[in-house]
Amino acid sequence: MKFTKVLTVVCIIGFVAILGMSGFAAEEEVEVHKKSWWDLFQTTGPVGIMLVAVSVAGTALSIQYAVNLRQEKLGPPHLISELETLLAEKNFEQTLSICDADRSYLARIVAGAVVRGEAGYEEMKKGMEESISEEAFRLNAKISYIALIGNIAPLLGLLGTVTGMVTSFQKIEQMKSPTPADLATGVYESLVNTTMGLFAAIVFLTIAFFMKNKISAMTLSLNTIAGELLSRSVMENPQQ
Repeated sequence: MKFTKVLTVVCIIGFVAILGMSGFAAEEEVEVHKKSWWDLFQTTGPVGIMLVAVSVAGTALSIQYAVNLRQEKLGPPHLISELETLLAEKNFEQTLSICDADRSYLARIVAGAVVRGEAGYEEMKKGMEESISEEAFRLNAKISYIALIGNIAPLLGLLGTVTGMVTSFQKIEQMKSPTPADLATGVYESLVNTTMGLFAAIVFLTIAFFMKNKISAMTLSLNTIAGELLSRSVMENPQQ
């Protein structure tokens, strides 16, 4: 993070130097033509294309996870009713069969307990805890891809800042008396890439944050439900 801050400061100083070296030679008044968003994007070069690619990937993942990461999918109400009945009857074989067919979060953690049904309540509880850790890791691993895109985006934007500076310095080297207009392409490349990278980072890191909190809330609720189902099966069958 310190390296990124230092590099950003160096880039800003570089732009100040570029503008100073240009001498602001243009004395004649030129009609200003406001660039469209498409015009600005065309100045970004290969880095801009990479930023669009990672943004599309991040958007697709966000939509997919928003659709799939719902409590009704992680712990279907009909499954809870079926498990409650089967566990009360200590029908572990049928319970395991239903869990294998469903494969939702709740089904997986209950299956982790039921496979140890003959070993007693403590072993079943231990099996459930192990399954909870494994399934929670899987869910959070999905969100980590969105966070990864959010972290990569500003670095790509910074790469675009550097390539834009290189473009501007090449103009200075090739031209005897470059004007600000001559250097504008490199400046646009730098600033537009930086803006795109920061925007993508803000969006995807925010999405990852809220999704992670949502997962924590849903898994906590479902863990409680699974624990209660397991406890009831023992309370109604104290011999275990």
